[in-house]
Amino acid sequence: MTKVLVPYDFSEQAQYALDFTTNLAAKLDNITVEVLHVLEIPTNSSLGTMGGGEMMPEIENQIFFVELTERRKKQMKELEEKFKSQKFEFKTKLKLGNAFQAISESINEEKPDLVVMGSKGSSGLEEVLVGSNTEKVVRNAKCPVVTIKSPVDPKDLKKIVFASDFRENSDEVAARIKRLQKLFGAELYLVNVNTPGSFETTRESIARIKHYVKKYSFENVKAEIYNSSSEESGIIEFAEDIDADLIAMATHGRTGFLHLITGSIAEDVVNHAKRPVWTFRAE
Repeated sequence: MTKVLVPYDFSEQAQYALDFTTNLAAKLDNITVEVLHVLEIPTNSSLGTMGGGEMMPEIENQIFFVELTERRKKQMKELEEKFKSQKFEFKTKLKLGNAFQAISESINEEKPDLVVMGSKGSSGLEEVLVGSNTEKVVRNAKCPVVTIKSPVDPKDLKKIVFASDFRENSDEVAARIKRLQKLFGAELYLVNVNTPGSFETTRESIARIKHYVKKYSFENVKAEIYNSSSEESGIIEFAEDIDADLIAMATHGRTGFLHLITGSIAEDVVNHAKRPVWTFRAE
């Protein structure tokens, strides 16, 4: 790992993500941390309404945006000053446009080894219709993504849950999970969630996980079967029950209509889990 990208919108969750990243970078060698802030170009309607229900006049809209841009530039410079004496390289970038598109462009241009994002999660109609930028990045990014919702110190990540059905043996996913475990010196729980719709015996599940462990030479692991009403609920409940520090999953990056029909277990877990979630898009 040499480059970490942190999308940063000055929210509380974004600060948690930045703190996690800088603490991690301080413990490693030859790391570059790049903080990306996206300024979304406002429309009259996006700035809300003035008292009487009239839209904000265009000139006020423009002045507001210019002032905001200058303030963000200053804040990014202040961030650079704060971290300039650290052992890792720290850079900032300001982009104009749609947040998800700008993050995606930066991932394609910079080719980071990891993206660390803050997330509030979403629920109800918002989740059904649009989801969050974090979920979209998780679905589409070609590198691993860690989502953070609360303060987390990397040195405390000692118990990792890797959730899978262990049917698709991706060499790349296994290699990345092993590196993740080694990075934090963590104990690894390999969990398969058993649901009413896809029931199988514990013997069958354990045999498949043991084959996986042997094939990829995993060490310091525990094989677990967990029964729940759905895969998403089971993964979150199991992590809560063992007080895990991180949930790790592979996602298949479905997009468009198919994604709306099938959903994505990884995105649902990212949205609803309180713990940090590491995802990697398996081709």
